Amino acid sequence: MAAISTFDIYKIGVGPSSSHTLGPWRAAQRAVRRWQELDVFDSVARVQVDLYGSLAKTGRGHMTDMAVMLGLSNADPVSCDTSAIPARIEAIRRSRTIMLGGHRPVRFDPDADCHFNSRVSLPRHPNGVSFTAILADGTSHLETYYSVGGGFIVQEGDSDDAGSSLTLPFPIESAKDLLGYCKAHGLTVPEVVWRNELAWRTPEEIHQGLEAMWQAMKDCVFRGCHTRGVLPGGLGVVRRAAGLSRDMLGGKSWPDADSCSRRSGAAARHSRKPSPG
Repeated sequence: MAAISTFDIYKIGVGPSSSHTLGPWRAAQRAVRRWQELDVFDSVARVQVDLYGSLAKTGRGHMTDMAVMLGLSNADPVSCDTSAIPARIEAIRRSRTIMLGGHRPVRFDPDADCHFNSRVSLPRHPNGVSFTAILADGTSHLETYYSVGGGFIVQEGDSDDAGSSLTLPFPIESAKDLLGYCKAHGLTVPEVVWRNELAWRTPEEIHQGLEAMWQAMKDCVFRGCHTRGVLPGGLGVVRRAAGLSRDMLGGKSWPDADSCSRRSGAAARHSRKPSPG
């Protein structure tokens, strides 16, 4: 079984879904890197995207089409300005051009080049997405990926195992394993997890990463409880959190209101949130 870090299970990224938004976003970035590795990137004249199965059926509501456009543009789902996303997508739609890899303009018309194949599912997994690079000489390169959950992606032909092959001091495949280590070594559950995390990162990196996730959680909650209107995605879902927050708090204010509002969109979810796998 592959080793999974806390930072694999919890990821900060643009939502609303780790499997339908963050995963396809990462797949688009991976496709661009693949074309660069194959030395065809500079010859790409047009890009087409095919969404299959669940990604196609619920893609518009989960903003999967926007995610792949942003991924092809090499926007970072962790640090990008979420408030600027609507303008970036509108610019692509209006110009019918995408800045592939963030710096090379190529033909991409979202209405014609992003296909929602809702009646077709790829045999390996219901969350399939393919990227076709059409080159100037008329040839093409196809890259297919699967968003297998939690923001993890698998390329066609690769193993389904997520995570790394790193050997941990306390490899865990069941709750029995975890409790066994605790009893045998006189450790608490957090102490076992901490020692495993040290196989990947320094203590400082772990603390900084956890602080970033905690801050993203607080910012996400604050943004949701102070934003009215309709959720993005085209489904017309009315935001309820702000009204519920007002009714529950009455005239009281949030303890972290000032600090959260000053960060505006830095790690909030449009949103952006830590996404459990």
